[in-house]
Amino acid sequence: MARIDEIAPDIFRISIFVPEANMQFNQFLIRDEEPLLFTTGLKTFFPEMKEAVTRLIDPTKLRWVGFSHFESDECGSLNNWLELAPQSQAVTGFVGGMVNINDFALRPARILQNNEVFSIGKKRLRYISTPHVPHGWDAGLFFEERDKTLLTSDLFHHNGNVEPLTKTSLAERTRETLIGFEQSPLAGYIPYNSKTDKILSNLADLCPKTLATMHGSSFSGDGKKAIEELRVVWKEVLE
Repeated sequence: MARIDEIAPDIFRISIFVPEANMQFNQFLIRDEEPLLFTTGLKTFFPEMKEAVTRLIDPTKLRWVGFSHFESDECGSLNNWLELAPQSQAVTGFVGGMVNINDFALRPARILQNNEVFSIGKKRLRYISTPHVPHGWDAGLFFEERDKTLLTSDLFHHNGNVEPLTKTSLAERTRETLIGFEQSPLAGYIPYNSKTDKILSNLADLCPKTLATMHGSSFSGDGKKAIEELRVVWKEVLE
């Protein structure tokens, strides 16, 4: 059964641990007037995810499905949710919508421009285009402005069945995981180019209070410092 933890006001981490991969897959439900699910998990996760979401809201009332980039663990069960919730709609950036989602999904996505803000009730989410961060031309992140939560996708990826929320730096956990990937057939998981450091710097300037991590523990504390630490790790391991 998926584990549910509230990591910020009305932001719930729904975690499914896959022992074979030694990896948590974390999805985030924002409960508001127009509920938003950030990342759907794999298509095979859908029954378990549906049960978990039902513990928080009426799943047929889900309004938005967001994600960073087109990948099976990010949006693999998107169409299952669009079928279940008749008013639901994917929400993504221009590249993601035009190149992938408007062909893949059952109905067109709401397409956001870089730094566009939209309201789901009390909460306001800013869409930030982050090409190739963590990976994919279509990559982007969402920043919940009211309580300052950054939905980070793969940025702080670290393995293990770890605690849901920590105040301890994630930098060394991420370093260990990235080094392992770079020494395996998964090398290149996170690309590094001339724009990577600037994108991370811009994310740090948001000064998030919570980092909602897709694989591993979420973080509560000085998010600006945490992202600055991540910049160092990425530069040392990936550049």
